[in-house]
Amino acid sequence: HRPRLSRRKKMRNKKQMSKIEIYGTIGPACAEEKTLEKMFRSGMTGIRLNLSHAELEECRAWTNIIQAAAQAAGVQHKLLIDLQGPELRVGNLNRPLKLSDGAEAALQSKERQEAEENQSLGMPDKGAAALQSREERYKEIAAIRNGEEPDRGTAAMQNRENPEAIPLPEIVFSSLQPEQAILLDDGKIQLTVTETEGNTAHCKVTRGGMLQSRKSIALPGIRLNLPVLTESDKRNIRSAKSHGVTGVMLPFVRSAENLKDLQQELKKADAEHLEIFAKIENMDGVNHLEELLPFADQIVIARGDLGNSMPLWELPPIQAQIAQTCQKAGKPFMVVTQMLATMEQHPVPTRAEMSDIFLAVLEGAASVMVTGETAVGKYPQEVIEYLSNTVKAAKSYISHLPLAPQGSTSPLQDTGSPISWASTVPPNFPNSVPSI
Repeated sequence: HRPRLSRRKKMRNKKQMSKIEIYGTIGPACAEEKTLEKMFRSGMTGIRLNLSHAELEECRAWTNIIQAAAQAAGVQHKLLIDLQGPELRVGNLNRPLKLSDGAEAALQSKERQEAEENQSLGMPDKGAAALQSREERYKEIAAIRNGEEPDRGTAAMQNRENPEAIPLPEIVFSSLQPEQAILLDDGKIQLTVTETEGNTAHCKVTRGGMLQSRKSIALPGIRLNLPVLTESDKRNIRSAKSHGVTGVMLPFVRSAENLKDLQQELKKADAEHLEIFAKIENMDGVNHLEELLPFADQIVIARGDLGNSMPLWELPPIQAQIAQTCQKAGKPFMVVTQMLATMEQHPVPTRAEMSDIFLAVLEGAASVMVTGETAVGKYPQEVIEYLSNTVKAAKSYISHLPLAPQGSTSPLQDTGSPISWASTVPPNFPNSVPSI
């Protein structure tokens, strides 16, 4: 017989695991008050607003319905804004571009493309992004998810010198050399450079896929000197208080100086109360993690771009390493990216996705987050139900374990062997697991 838990140990374990935040991401799939209310009632405690596609002031309608939905559900919610930061993204495409394995692909300067479009339309140099509203950009993504071909063509786009060229930021081209790999859309698509000439380049598609506007870019082995905060980021920070924002996510944090810069900007905006979420998305962030801890309220294990920095089989041990470092320092951390990716199209997740969420909780995560699953997926409410209930199952498992290290939020910390925990089946555990 296994020893029964003392009431004190039960209380301690329950207290340790009682503050796991569950974040969704707002997008066209859930941007209705009733849908958001159902998500809050299903266990969502906070929501992320991705500002890579829009400015915060353009999202006033969304922040209003988030607040109304949370109030209707009786939830004191958190609202995180995900800044652009030093992030590289594809420009606006004429239409989603199919890239086939072995085919050739052309690259051109995004700034040159935008200048051509503005000149054609007789507009000042505000860029092509100003021509396309947040809703239109998200509609394009949603259409592709549904297997449709949205028509985003404009006269300006059709007048490009090469309408099929992929627009990349101008700063990228000076670093491109033959054989350089280029990863697009969190590494789903890979190009290999074959030839460069000024602000253009030619590539071979080594891993194909359907490329959409504003997707992420990674250049393995290359470090670019990019500003920590864009002018758009600074405007968004100044607007944050009026939208009820509670936290700021800074992408691609590489050093403590990055976070100090953000702190200074928050101070200028009289927004020092906002929590800072430091996104670890490359090995610079991993290697400097300990120096980041005093300047962040929470560390974010952002597995999308982080996975572009290494072979994917090395990502799980890096996640475990970050989790362990945070645990030892008493610093909360979040796990995000593809936790329920299959639910963008399917109503039921895979068993592997369930295990991924469960393990994140066992590692001690203070927060878990889904992104495209609720922003553009077909089943946003169901996603939150599965995420929330899996977190509850993990918390229930941990609360019934016969021992939890004092001061630790994870049963995998300071135990000598994770296997000893994994092999411990708590008394009456199946009876405590929530059903969906």
